[in-house]
Amino acid sequence: MKKWIAMLCVCVLFVISACSGSGTTPAAPAAPDAKPTQPAPAAKAGEKKKLSFWYIDTGKRKELIEAAVQKFMKDHPDVDVEAVQIPNDPYKTKLSVAMGGGNPPDVFHSWGGGWLKQFVSANQVLDLTGKISSDAFLTAGLDVATFDKKVYGAPLAMSVVPFYYNKEIFAKYNIQPPQTYDELLTIIDKLKKENIIPIALANQTKWPAAFYLMYFANRLGGSEIFNEAFERKGRTFDDETYVKAGEMIQDLVKRGAFNPGFNGIQYDTGNSRQLMYTGKAAMEMQTSSYINNIRAESPDFEKKVGMFPFPAIPGGKGKVTDLVGGVSPVFSVAAKTKYPAEAIELVKALTSKELAQQMADQASTISAVKGVTYSDPFAKELNDMLSKATSMQTFYDQTLPAELAELHKDTTQNLFGNSMTPAAAAKEMEAKAKEVLKK
Repeated sequence: MKKWIAMLCVCVLFVISACSGSGTTPAAPAAPDAKPTQPAPAAKAGEKKKLSFWYIDTGKRKELIEAAVQKFMKDHPDVDVEAVQIPNDPYKTKLSVAMGGGNPPDVFHSWGGGWLKQFVSANQVLDLTGKISSDAFLTAGLDVATFDKKVYGAPLAMSVVPFYYNKEIFAKYNIQPPQTYDELLTIIDKLKKENIIPIALANQTKWPAAFYLMYFANRLGGSEIFNEAFERKGRTFDDETYVKAGEMIQDLVKRGAFNPGFNGIQYDTGNSRQLMYTGKAAMEMQTSSYINNIRAESPDFEKKVGMFPFPAIPGGKGKVTDLVGGVSPVFSVAAKTKYPAEAIELVKALTSKELAQQMADQASTISAVKGVTYSDPFAKELNDMLSKATSMQTFYDQTLPAELAELHKDTTQNLFGNSMTPAAAAKEMEAKAKEVLKK
């Protein structure tokens, strides 16, 4: 099971194209063998059943989610939903505190993987097996919320991580998207000479720069490098591949590939994107939600944006078609909810085909819901990239147990800050892995 969580193989990813239908139809009904949900306590006369819902989406995705919540309340006049949008970076802490304090939201956002599993293991998440239609979702999306053959969340969208670049800057300096890592280094050096920041980065919260470690490890060591370390079967987190990945990170920093002070800049506030919008930076590596941010913050910039995958490294075992990505959002229900039936119905509304299609059309979102078609050019390109993938490495910090995930982000940030050697970072990761990962 760990392997499905850690890497979604290409045969599953091809389902995205195979399952795409046409048109928009109502959300799939609950499975015929759906387990009955205990009725919620009756509300007092004149009172509505109140549900709290926490999510992190911004821009057009936020608008679409809020509209779906409003529609849900219209369809369920006895239910009042308090939808609370929380910025991505503080969200995990707030939810962990709420869970630990016994006062969680009824419905909440997650990314599946090890982060959701910690709450599942503490019996804090409602088992949705048979209460939602598993057949309505891509296997690749649902697997990250499935533990011991039980489903604990419903996925709405998937994500991949390409490089985004300013086509005007590339054209001005006669630059083509790189096919190899050596070509990327040549581009970085050329942009530096023109006083343009090659790559924008905001890494105060540590996860944005972690994409580099994941891609370097893959391109050097192949698609199985993480699985072997995670499953304790083969190479480990102190393997020479991870040491070399750290060295390549520090070489980028030494070259001046990134904007000054990147480890102290927040991504959520848009500081790195502003460097792109103003033409001060030429590239940024980020998730699929980047287009959603552009449309909310600087829609005129959209026509300047192009994409390319992380390039291959000569002599490495990884392929340019190996992707880093994940599933987000996954919507789950807290076990402590007073109104489980209504909370489950809200999850269904938030993962309906109707909403998924709107997300694809208006926010360039890759859907985890079956039957969505793609007309938005960015959504088509991202979906095509994912459909042709030879593997997808899920985000380390969403796959690893929480304690090891935090260390992964800490050590990676230290590598970027040049406050830790690659060998020391790899050694520390492996030592912690021996403590928390079972063979």
